[in-house]
Amino acid sequence: MTNMQFAKRLQPLQSNVFADMDRAKAIALAAGREVIDLSLGSSDLPAEAHVIEAIAQSLGDRSTHGYLLFNGTLGFREAAANWYEQKFGIKVDPQTEVLPLIGSQEGTAHLPLAILNPGDFALLLDPGYPSHAGGVYLASGQIYPMPLRAENDFLPVFADIPAPVLAQSRMMVLSYPHNPTAAIAPISFFQEAVAFCQQHNLVLVHDFPYVDLVFQETGNWTDSSPNPKSKIVRLSEVEVQNRSTERSRSVSERSRSPKSLVPSILQADPEKSVSIEFFTLSKSYNMGGFRIGYAIGNAELINALRQVKAAVDFNQYRGILNGAIAALTGPQVGVKSAVAIFKQRRDAFISALHRIGWNVATPEATMYIWAKLPSPWSQNSIEFCTQLVKQTGVAASPGAGFGKSGEGYVRFALVHEPALLETAVERMAKFLR
Repeated sequence: MTNMQFAKRLQPLQSNVFADMDRAKAIALAAGREVIDLSLGSSDLPAEAHVIEAIAQSLGDRSTHGYLLFNGTLGFREAAANWYEQKFGIKVDPQTEVLPLIGSQEGTAHLPLAILNPGDFALLLDPGYPSHAGGVYLASGQIYPMPLRAENDFLPVFADIPAPVLAQSRMMVLSYPHNPTAAIAPISFFQEAVAFCQQHNLVLVHDFPYVDLVFQETGNWTDSSPNPKSKIVRLSEVEVQNRSTERSRSVSERSRSPKSLVPSILQADPEKSVSIEFFTLSKSYNMGGFRIGYAIGNAELINALRQVKAAVDFNQYRGILNGAIAALTGPQVGVKSAVAIFKQRRDAFISALHRIGWNVATPEATMYIWAKLPSPWSQNSIEFCTQLVKQTGVAASPGAGFGKSGEGYVRFALVHEPALLETAVERMAKFLR
């Protein structure tokens, strides 16, 4: 063998929570265990029939079989812009403010290449989704983790970021509803984030895959979001710190658009001054395997990401975009049905955990349960998950795999029917005893 030399940027990519659990599952299967996989947030629900039909009809169209360049994606970009305007009341230019992506992960992984120079800092949530860190490492950037703690409702405290780090920082990445903690954020938090990023010349990135997977019991939230035509007032450093320490989680302050139970970052930055948001059809429309999403926001950021994308790939098959257009413009009954299903699963799983004495808070969003580990596993989430799948066949994701502040927690994905979720809890009860 030759003595190959690889780039140093690969070193921090050698460990990945999903790859690690995949190996643990393979070992359990080889030992004859029946695996109940709750480690990966890949929906088990099917895409809607009208979406599949749009893709199927495209297959017989020879004009869809070639490369698809940017101008050929206009129909999809228009559908995305219209969907966004209807949902959030924000005007979007499909020509300059929308970019098709191979899922939102492509966007979060590639955008740092357009923003960071070697040594620049990115401010990331800790715990957070692994591809956010991976993109920074590929760009030879540095990461400053913003710890998310239960006592702060799993929201970062911007005032805690050291001044020397801020001086070298170029971007901040947020994601609410949040994976893995399932936390949600009010519009007041996003307004604070926008003002902070404007003040410190940071690009504000919002990964937004769980916009629809929100469980609301009492109807729509009051719409007190900012007027899209109004200017965002820049806050002083003292005002930013005060907002950070005076957050309220009351219902009256959790402002929402009438058609969305959680806010978009662009409702706090309607002029798109510093912000870009990523949406994927993987969760709302059960199209994870089709790999389709888009970036939306500041035109300069969209153009920069487009330049990176042009160096890496063409676009998806046109038939997949046709299916995505059908999803965004067609009946939304399937979205509501999926939310109801995940709510039922959430309730069944939480009830089962409570029955075995594992008191876990009920999340308001996402397809995940973020559970604080009991003794003796409270500071060893990787060993907990490794032994759990080895001894019971139940696979979960260790909190430490999402960042240092995730230690002491485990994430369960609600990707099975309630009966199987309850079986998983029964197995865990025996393991914990």
